[in-house]
Amino acid sequence: MQALFGQLLVGLINGAFYAMLSLGLAVIFGLLNIINFTHGALYMLGAFCAWYILQSVHIGDFQLGYWSSLIIAPLVVGAFGVLIERTMLKRLYKLDHLYGLLLTFGLALVIQGVFRNEFGSSGLPYDIPPLLAGGFNLGFMFLPLYRGWVVVASLVVCLATWYVIERTKLGSYLRAGTENPALVQAFGINVPLMVTLTFAFGAALAALAGVMAAPIYQVSPMMGADIIIVVFAVVVIGGMGSIMGAIVTGFGLGIVEGLTKYFYPEASTTVIFVIMVIVLMIKPAGLFGKEH
Repeated sequence: MQALFGQLLVGLINGAFYAMLSLGLAVIFGLLNIINFTHGALYMLGAFCAWYILQSVHIGDFQLGYWSSLIIAPLVVGAFGVLIERTMLKRLYKLDHLYGLLLTFGLALVIQGVFRNEFGSSGLPYDIPPLLAGGFNLGFMFLPLYRGWVVVASLVVCLATWYVIERTKLGSYLRAGTENPALVQAFGINVPLMVTLTFAFGAALAALAGVMAAPIYQVSPMMGADIIIVVFAVVVIGGMGSIMGAIVTGFGLGIVEGLTKYFYPEASTTVIFVIMVIVLMIKPAGLFGKEH
């Protein structure tokens, strides 16, 4: 039973990162119609920002660390996202989705190649913050405090994002801006700025996930490439552009993957893709997607 609950915890942790990353992808695709393959590279950049801050950034005698990185890294990567959107992606909005996919895929390869050339392929260690070290003995299993924090924090971030987009006036502006930008701009709303900030927010979500993942998976140039294919499968299963679909499917498939590792480990690397094939055969728009 301890092994079973241990795999469930691993599944929840993986599901937390799947949910955060697929949420960022869903926001960008749902509001900008761009299939953003740089998302894995942005996730990696967030982890490297956290590592650099921990290693090199001091204010007087005070060394910045994990908690500062949760704010600084998403801002830095979000600003990089603004640069990408303003200089490259804005030229592709009226073209076929394939152009955006090819551009972002090539950009991701460039970013990963630069960091791999600089830091190599091996992971760089990142210590768990002292405040979240240790854990709790629940009787049926041992719960590391940091891993519990990751699950709870990611769930809060995901639900807050869903609430803003689906239940607030700002979210209604964003949705309307993607469906009829000319009409929304006629009401005095700066649609291009709104689109840019939306992409920056999706990039910041990926960076936040990277910071939270650093103490668990270490910091590696290829950490984004290792997870992005699974995250795209999660987005497809949940429904392209569906915010709630990304959250529910991310956590749900993480748990399924964890259970598969316990009951049939050989299928743990393919179970998500098998589920994707079945879902697409039955409901091509995804579990929470809308038919067009």
